[in-house]
Amino acid sequence: MDCFHLCVAPESVALLEETGVGGGVRGGAVAEFSGGQWWLPPPVLQSFHRFGLCLRRVVRPDKSSATYTSVSGNVDKRLDLDKSITNESSKYNASLAVMASKLSYENESFVRNVVTHNWQLSFKKPKYNVHADYQELNTTYAMMFQDKNADPNLIIVSFRGTEPFDTDTWRTDIDISWCEFQGIGKIHGGFMKALGLHKSTGWPKDISPGKLYAYYTIREKLKTLVQENRNAKFILTGHSMGGALAILFAGVLAIHEEELLLKRLEECILLGSQGYVYSNDMVPRLPYDDKTFLFKHFGPCLFFNSCYKGQVLEEEPNKNYFSLLHVVPKILNAVYELIRGFILPWTKGEEYREGWFMKLFRVTALVIPGLTDHFLVDYVNLTRLGKLPSSIYPRGPNQIPKQD
Repeated sequence: MDCFHLCVAPESVALLEETGVGGGVRGGAVAEFSGGQWWLPPPVLQSFHRFGLCLRRVVRPDKSSATYTSVSGNVDKRLDLDKSITNESSKYNASLAVMASKLSYENESFVRNVVTHNWQLSFKKPKYNVHADYQELNTTYAMMFQDKNADPNLIIVSFRGTEPFDTDTWRTDIDISWCEFQGIGKIHGGFMKALGLHKSTGWPKDISPGKLYAYYTIREKLKTLVQENRNAKFILTGHSMGGALAILFAGVLAIHEEELLLKRLEECILLGSQGYVYSNDMVPRLPYDDKTFLFKHFGPCLFFNSCYKGQVLEEEPNKNYFSLLHVVPKILNAVYELIRGFILPWTKGEEYREGWFMKLFRVTALVIPGLTDHFLVDYVNLTRLGKLPSSIYPRGPNQIPKQD
């Protein structure tokens, strides 16, 4: 049996032959995958043994390193803001929000570096790792930074969505119990618990100092910032579960009658949630809006097709994602998205070139249509390339609003 060390480094994942005896990786050469640090889950490690490879030592990456990249970051490596979209453009808020949502999946060191050096913005608290009372864990993550170049100053609060290998966040997603507000209705219990719902007291307006809960911690920080700058406004955003937390944060502000913050709230930009919905993204369509689950998706959505053409709808089309009537159209759409990935770099620029990791997912989507539509790649693209009807922007989707 050939024996190998598995070495994980910031720039590569390499299998180095230890014995120097025949076989091995290309006769003792290094098999390398570039593009950041990678973590290999147990099933992958088991496969090495299955093929006769013995791993004597596993060197895991430092997840707090400024070079460590999440799965989301490896799927879409873009970090810079679109320089063609200025802070006076009608597209600016959405463009900044989608990049903040993408960045929220990274660690604090990575966030600090990108916000200050790549974006040249002011961070207030790069990351909040806050407590969830029901899970008794720090499972809710959010980031906050400020654009002092915008007029008025713009504060962005971005909640992290579901991470692929984080079972705690998946547990939040599938907790479809109800949290009831008298006179309002019942809300997805898992998301409310992640935001800071208390076991015994529910949603008191104020709590005693101690553990950091998402809603209360971020609310107090926002109060401080808007009081320091009377012209400042803020945006709530997030992708996937992060979008749900963002809109529920605004809802609890309303319940608590936080007039100051509600007046300063510029908008909620929800991505891959009931807000911005791309093509066949299945997540905004779950849980089903039917008599079985008794859930109702509220509010209109900005729906974008695979050509990034947007329209305002009362609800996303094809609410039943698993309907057999839409299987063939979804497969054809997945074929188009795969081909489009090769065309966009030539027509729109190198920043739209997809890496091998994303191409692999595009191929997989031919079997599981809509798999990649929830990824942030297309949400970044639609905020940059997408067009909305003139009813949203009377002077056109790419116009700059008049200045007073």
